[in-house]
Amino acid sequence: MTTANQGTRVLVLNSGSSSVKYQLLDMTDASRLAVGLVERIGEQTSRLKHTPLATGGAAREQNGPIADHAAALKAVAAELAADGLGLDSPELAAVGHRVVHGGLKFSAPTVITNEVLAEIERLVPVAPLHNPANITGIRTAQALRPDLPQVAVFDTAFHTTMPESAARYAIDVATADEHRIRRYGFHGTSHAYVSRETAKLLGKAPEDVNVIVLHLGNGASASAVRGGRCVDTSMGLTPLEGLVMGTRSGDIDPAVTFHLVRNAGMSVDDVDALLNKKSGLVGLCGDNDMREIRRRCDEGDEKAQLAFDIYIHRLKKYIGAYYAVLGKVDAIAFTAGVGENAAPVREAAVTGLEELGLAVDGELNAVRSENPRLISPEYARVAVAVVPTDEELEIAQQTYALVTPALNS
Repeated sequence: MTTANQGTRVLVLNSGSSSVKYQLLDMTDASRLAVGLVERIGEQTSRLKHTPLATGGAAREQNGPIADHAAALKAVAAELAADGLGLDSPELAAVGHRVVHGGLKFSAPTVITNEVLAEIERLVPVAPLHNPANITGIRTAQALRPDLPQVAVFDTAFHTTMPESAARYAIDVATADEHRIRRYGFHGTSHAYVSRETAKLLGKAPEDVNVIVLHLGNGASASAVRGGRCVDTSMGLTPLEGLVMGTRSGDIDPAVTFHLVRNAGMSVDDVDALLNKKSGLVGLCGDNDMREIRRRCDEGDEKAQLAFDIYIHRLKKYIGAYYAVLGKVDAIAFTAGVGENAAPVREAAVTGLEELGLAVDGELNAVRSENPRLISPEYARVAVAVVPTDEELEIAQQTYALVTPALNS
């Protein structure tokens, strides 16, 4: 779709159940004009933190009750207007929305229509924690600027290229199809951005590179990307499957659920809360901050060390599995909060995989930088990279490309 709008700015919105993250970007040079966060929406202790990067001004905070997402976005609009960046500006080309679940229907960024919004609503049963909040953000933004293109960029879209052999669970096909049960994957905007930036770091085109992307944050996922297309990813129907995460268990025997319901007197909701909110690193050692876990490991804390070892063990299993899926690997890319900042995690994940051509240079690995960089020695057959993710920029770029005539001509 194209539009006559000649604006060069994109507002990126990431609406959570009780928060709104936002960034305003100028797509002429991908610069950030403003960033901010509204949190604890609906509580008496709501907070809005706004940083006007375009003017170089200091961050501003508002503290006090913000009733709902409509009030939150109106407050954001007022902050932007105070910097001369209001939502009524002709420079604003579109609003790009992060939408977590797009199912199989949406494999690309999509201009939001009533039909698109209805389909996002139909996907709520497979994304009950995320899609309702995304829908609220979309409707609120539509009410504020009904004339402006609103674009949905889906976390699941990048993974729609997975073959059926990777996407299907081995359960009754009719049941799976009726209830949309399959592996969708998440963190797609990050995996897309990082795989492309890794190819650039190697001086190659994305279609000429096979990359294993390790998005390691509080939520964590891995992907196998062949020639710019995802062929497998660790998260499944929901973000619970796969790697050990901050509070999520990752892979687990599904019979654990039946066992806990039958023998521990737990309800299905109890098990859901256990596996999503009380498991992973926090369940193993009481902390989900990798910096704190490493500090405890250095002090000889056995629980922290076991949690770290389990985390790394799972990570190595996925590296090996995706190496096998791809057959040939050009690079492994670490990204997100843990992947970008935790040198011990990167070193431990690669240690022992020398026969696969993987190695980390200790000095390069210890360097802290916001730039993409290689941390493998020159002799390594497979490059090991640290590539900071930028999901907001990816959303803005996809949004702008969709709505701008010059990029569609």
